[in-house]
Amino acid sequence: MRLTGLMDGEPDWLANLANGAAAIFDWFPDLNWAGFYLMRGGQLVVGPFQGRPACVRIDVGAGVCGTAVARRASQVVPDVHAYPGHIACDPRSRSEIVVPIFHQGQVVAVLDLDSDRPDTFDELDREGLEAVAELLARAVDWERALRS
Repeated sequence: MRLTGLMDGEPDWLANLANGAAAIFDWFPDLNWAGFYLMRGGQLVVGPFQGRPACVRIDVGAGVCGTAVARRASQVVPDVHAYPGHIACDPRSRSEIVVPIFHQGQVVAVLDLDSDRPDTFDELDREGLEAVAELLARAVDWERALRS
């Protein structure tokens, strides 16, 4: 996996998440946003990403990202305009996938991908991105990331 090579031996959490967002944005077709939200003070706060400006803070349980945290499970949304409570950071977004990242049994971040096309993401994408989330869970110094 190319992402492993980017992170191999790199201890800096910010560098790893920034390269992770850039690599994912480069790999997936039809994305208009790819990045991370980190848990800070009981909210999700925008972290490294590629794409247009994003919402800065998201409450747990709100929108697709907050729902992924609350349910502790990945969310695949074929049409965000039909999703109750969707937060429209970019009104051009049409579909979204959000994968939680766990450290010591707690959700510490989410990986969020948006597309300007409906039905962009499927179960294979979910499985692949969950493997990426597991890699990031091991590669990132979450203790340092969450107190920075």
